[in-house]
Amino acid sequence: MTIVAEPRRCTASLRAMQVRRAKAEDAAAVAAVYNQGIEERGATFQTERQPAEAFAERIASGVVGVAEEGGRVLGAAWSSTYDAAPYYAGVREVTVYVDRDARRRGAGRALLGWLADEARAAGGYKLVAKVFTTNSGSLALFGACGWRTVGTHERHGRLEGEWKDVTVLEQAL
Repeated sequence: MTIVAEPRRCTASLRAMQVRRAKAEDAAAVAAVYNQGIEERGATFQTERQPAEAFAERIASGVVGVAEEGGRVLGAAWSSTYDAAPYYAGVREVTVYVDRDARRRGAGRALLGWLADEARAAGGYKLVAKVFTTNSGSLALFGACGWRTVGTHERHGRLEGEWKDVTVLEQAL
């Protein structure tokens, strides 16, 4: 008999923070948070600032959530199709970005929990993520939420001419 452990539910003490599905009017705030990640060069291969319109399209077509407090967006997360093949239909790849002034306050945990709930409700069975091996904050976040490290993709891509490795993570739902 195989015993499967219940995945750890990632939540945060939200106090005045709430997580909700993003709306079209959140696009500029989501872009601002994401663009911080681009500026810091620690979380994405993207090097060009992204306009709000790019996130308006993502919000309209996918699962995007925001953590907000007092009307201010503290972070954003989204999931996307892992692969178009039908046998991967229940697998979603996730992305989380938190405003630098709001980090370590629970927004990332709350967003990961929200994404897991959304995926479960849609019949998903697994979430995956790829995080730069040098991004200790994100690796700690995923670890605290019970994600399992699967391995490392070495030389996964170049960021400004430098090869970057990524840690591959997963969470069964």
